[in-house]
Order: sequence, then structure tokens, then C-alpha cells
Amino acid sequence: MTPVELKLVLLTALLNPAVIVVALWMGGMADQWQKLPIAAFAGALVGSALIYIAVRFGLTGIAGVGRAAAGVFIAQFAFGLVWAYLGFQLRRRRS
Repeated sequence: MTPVELKLVLLTALLNPAVIVVALWMGGMADQWQKLPIAAFAGALVGSALIYIAVRFGLTGIAGVGRAAAGVFIAQFAFGLVWAYLGFQLRRRRS
């Protein structure tokens, strides 16, 4: 079995729409910066569920990433922190 490419793991985590939407939304709703890791974790959790569903349905291009679930989750969490921070900053600028 060949190892999963790091580039594929990072792109899957970066371009997962569930992570982007959940982390931006929850980051925008946060009233303290300490809540941003919670928003990132929630985004990574929903993103992992979306990847699981995609792998179960056999979508091409995502099937190989299913073997690196822990790596994808950690990368989604890291990118989720960025998205949550952006949502937090956007909300602060509007107020």
C-alpha cells in the first residue's frame, strides 16, 4: 500500500467547504478569542464527517485520503483556526 501524499492531505483540509463555513460562522459568533479553538475543532469535526461520507460514497480523488484521517483532521483543525480567526476579525470590524 502506497503512503498518502502530504499535498493531497493538505489540499483536502484547506479546501473542505464544511470546515470553512463552520469555522467562519462560529468564529464570527465568538465574543472572546479563547473560543476560536472550539470553532476550529467543530469545523474539523464536521469536515471529517463530510470526508467520511464522501469516502463511503466512493468519490474519486478523496478515497485515498480516507486512510489518513488523523492527518486530515489535524490539518483541518489548523486551517479551521485561521478561518475562525478571520471570522472573529470580520465581526470585530463590523461592530
